[in-house]
Amino acid sequence: MFKGLIFDMDGVIVDSHPSHIRAWKRLFCSLGKSLADEELEFILDGHRREQILRHYLGDLPSYKLQEYGVAKDKLFREEAADLQPIRGLVSFLTALEEAGIRKAVATSARRERAEFLLDRLGIAQRFAAIVASDDLAADKPDPQIFRLAGKRLGIDPANLLVAEDAISGIKAAKAAGMRCLALAPNGRGQLLLNSGADSVIADFRSVSVADLETLFAV
Repeated sequence: MFKGLIFDMDGVIVDSHPSHIRAWKRLFCSLGKSLADEELEFILDGHRREQILRHYLGDLPSYKLQEYGVAKDKLFREEAADLQPIRGLVSFLTALEEAGIRKAVATSARRERAEFLLDRLGIAQRFAAIVASDDLAADKPDPQIFRLAGKRLGIDPANLLVAEDAISGIKAAKAAGMRCLALAPNGRGQLLLNSGADSVIADFRSVSVADLETLFAV
């Protein structure tokens, strides 16, 4: 039975990927590293900023990870002034609330940035729990993030749905024993289905609570 929905944040709640890409490119450029767009796919797959920094810059000492991470977050806030929720999200949250479906956010972002974005969108209070990278010992595709969110919601994994847009997140949701709804506004729908998603939508305008309940009827 469908009782709860756990949302990833970037690319699922908020259309933040372009702002992230611009902020990362500015940071790398300031460090003398120029990256082509096709080299930035790793950034969009739900990794923490420390993983991203190590992926592109090598095995940095902890003080450099902190320094560059703070610089990137500053650049992101500059780029994020006009961020908007994913289309249909606000109405969809209302429909979930009317149906008694509990909601959580589970994100690889740090808690400070997660709360900043949710507050900016005016929806922070609509989620019963927020799990951020600060709470985790392992990253996606490890299922820890979704198991912790489910525990905080007090709902069995078999009754939970995860909304994701990244392959690592889909794998984490399925490893946690949860169903997964993938968002693919960019033509990646078949790739996400092949990665284990139970259903794919372009945005929340094209899905209803009744649609999601059918995923739990099989």
